[in-house]
Amino acid sequence: MKIGVPKEIKDLENRVAVTPKGVAALVQAGHEVRVEASAGVGSGFADEEYLVAGALLCDAAGAWAADLVVKVKEPVPSEYGYLKRQLVFTFFHLAGVDSGLTLALLDGGTTAVAYETLEDGLGRLPLLAPMSAVAGNMAAQVGAYYLARFNGGRGVQLGEVMGIRHGRVVVIGDGVVGSHAALTAWGMGANVQVMGMVPEKGEALRRRAPGLEFVLSDNAWLAEAVRDADLVVGAVLQPGARADYIVTDAMVRSMQMGAVIVDVSIDQGGCVETSRPTSHSHPVYVEHGVIHYCVTNMPGAYPRTSTLALTDATLPYLLRLAKEGEACLRADAGLAKAVNTYDGCITCRAAAEDLGLAARYRAFPS
Repeated sequence: MKIGVPKEIKDLENRVAVTPKGVAALVQAGHEVRVEASAGVGSGFADEEYLVAGALLCDAAGAWAADLVVKVKEPVPSEYGYLKRQLVFTFFHLAGVDSGLTLALLDGGTTAVAYETLEDGLGRLPLLAPMSAVAGNMAAQVGAYYLARFNGGRGVQLGEVMGIRHGRVVVIGDGVVGSHAALTAWGMGANVQVMGMVPEKGEALRRRAPGLEFVLSDNAWLAEAVRDADLVVGAVLQPGARADYIVTDAMVRSMQMGAVIVDVSIDQGGCVETSRPTSHSHPVYVEHGVIHYCVTNMPGAYPRTSTLALTDATLPYLLRLAKEGEACLRADAGLAKAVNTYDGCITCRAAAEDLGLAARYRAFPS
């Protein structure tokens, strides 16, 4: 199979979908791999390393002219013209963006295989998890940075000073993002409260962070906790669907001036009513006196770590897609759930409903 690896062109996105090690594995399996020139430079992989691994260097058009295109982030408008009847394997988050990308995929007849809805045999999301971990760690770190007074923040440090914890962090969600955000904030020395859905996850967090407060989903508790928080981390996930607004406009209005919100759920539309997508070039804005950080590709800030973690997870699936093509999507229920568009139809019901395109929904044929 011909496999294309375009360079990521989303704002300050320096990850790459396949490392030289991955290229070598694909070439050894008998596939042709086309890598756009300088695609790996931002992650520390030179073109020469790809050549040694057996890749063919090309331009963007050459990388997209493949049977299977593998990326990190969703295609941006300047790439829509490349969308044809090929397999595209990447993060899509269709429900969290406007319908333009989805319509481009439908018009091109593209088979969109989404990292974020692929499931393993236990119903877990193995390709979303590593990037969720990076984003969760980042949420505490960037929140602490924007709390600095020179950034317009409250001037509260998340840290332990002479044995006393400073800063109050509220994490909404007990999944991979929420757990990593909570443990990172706790490790920094902050006071941490987590609102989640699974008691066992709360127990696991408390074992690692004695003193951390865990509360089962409770809107009244959340409204009070948000009001007193220095940092709120939104870490709500509904696979394939738009995130619900858990933090309302009224809750944001009640927060302290200079407090910070990091909405990691922004890829799926955000779980804070006042959130709107931002970029690494322009990461924050202020609403109701509260700093909002809503970057849609947070792990791109640490491309080397993120690329290595992501490609370790994606390569086995990429090898299988390259070998079996659509057949493996039909044979594996977990892989079938990764198919978001196929043959001009949306195959992810949640995305179709959230985008107002329910009439174009059709289940992926197994």
